Amino acid sequence: MTVMDHDDLAAAASGLDGAATAARLARLPGVQRVPSAKLTLFLKRGFLDGATCAGLIALIDANRRPSTISDANGDAAFRTSETCDLDEAEPLVQRVEAAIGAATGIAPTYGEPLQGQRYAVGQEFKAHTDYFEPNGIDYHRYCDVAGNRTWTVMIYLNEPDAGGATRFKAVDKTIQPETGKLVAWNNRRPDRSLNPATIHHGMKVRAGTKYVITKWFRERPRGVTLRAKGPRASDAPAAPSLSAGSDQKVMLAPSV
Repeated sequence: MTVMDHDDLAAAASGLDGAATAARLARLPGVQRVPSAKLTLFLKRGFLDGATCAGLIALIDANRRPSTISDANGDAAFRTSETCDLDEAEPLVQRVEAAIGAATGIAPTYGEPLQGQRYAVGQEFKAHTDYFEPNGIDYHRYCDVAGNRTWTVMIYLNEPDAGGATRFKAVDKTIQPETGKLVAWNNRRPDRSLNPATIHHGMKVRAGTKYVITKWFRERPRGVTLRAKGPRASDAPAAPSLSAGSDQKVMLAPSV
């Protein structure tokens, strides 16, 4: 196998080769691809059944904690939801992980631990990207080991009484929560550069409670470090591997 062959296989396995993952998602029965040249975005109703969603909600309620972000901007109301790091040893979680892997074709070693989020009335996640900003102060902390994020897979677990939609402003697309609906997007452009058109807003819940799960994928497997050429202050000590508690996302400054 040549170096090029190896690199191509790794890109497909991680989702960095966005075309390979998009082709896999496009084969899902009933899937919809949002028509846009700005970003790659898929919707699939009924990806998870109601019983599975209810089981995940119970796990989230039992283990939730305040959500966090990277590169804090001083806005305490930027992300007000609660987060749950779902146990990878839990059989239900394993089944959902397997379903996501089958849908995307991305190898499980490239995935962050599955995470759940709970939004009560008035809670939201303001407009943000899922990838880590290379100029951000936390970039090396979260990306020196597994690289930046490639794909995001989010699944709604219920339907709040009002509000809680996800809005992608760049393509004027607002996605309403539906139990079991999958939303998947590539955080990269076709040339693999980071795509700011993926900025999205988890809008305020107006009535009821919203539950979702999120799966993020990375450029490299967990535990594999790619060191930069030449000395760098962050080379010592080596960055820790991504833990289940690392739920941070990076937000873009309002001027961007």
